[in-house]
Amino acid sequence: MIEQNPQPTYSNAMLKPGLVTALGVMTLVSGIINILTGLGITTATVLATLGIGLICAPITFLPAILGIFEVLYALKILANPPVPVQFSQTIAILEILCIAFGNAIALIVGILALVFYNDAAVKNYFDRINAQPAA
Repeated sequence: MIEQNPQPTYSNAMLKPGLVTALGVMTLVSGIINILTGLGITTATVLATLGIGLICAPITFLPAILGIFEVLYALKILANPPVPVQFSQTIAILEILCIAFGNAIALIVGILALVFYNDAAVKNYFDRINAQPAA
């Protein structure tokens, strides 16, 4: 006999606004691109300088570290059921600073993240999910 688990139902109060979903998807894509950019820049620098560029690896690896944080943050935003998470202005600002590594996509995502967060529905959503007691 197969048991079926009923799907959890959420009230309208917990529906995720489209801008929050867009923010999560854009942050996830930006994170993946930053990981690939960081690894690519580091690999290219090390290979182009025959290993001497390994000294610069901590600097060239910074986008990959930001990418890991972006992916983890995006997975929390996109989680179903919603997980309490605060809006990360720090990640948005660091995405904007990724233009120093030639990553224009992260720049655009960072600016859009700051703009999206100023939307009333997005602020209200983050306030609601953080006001709930953790189960």
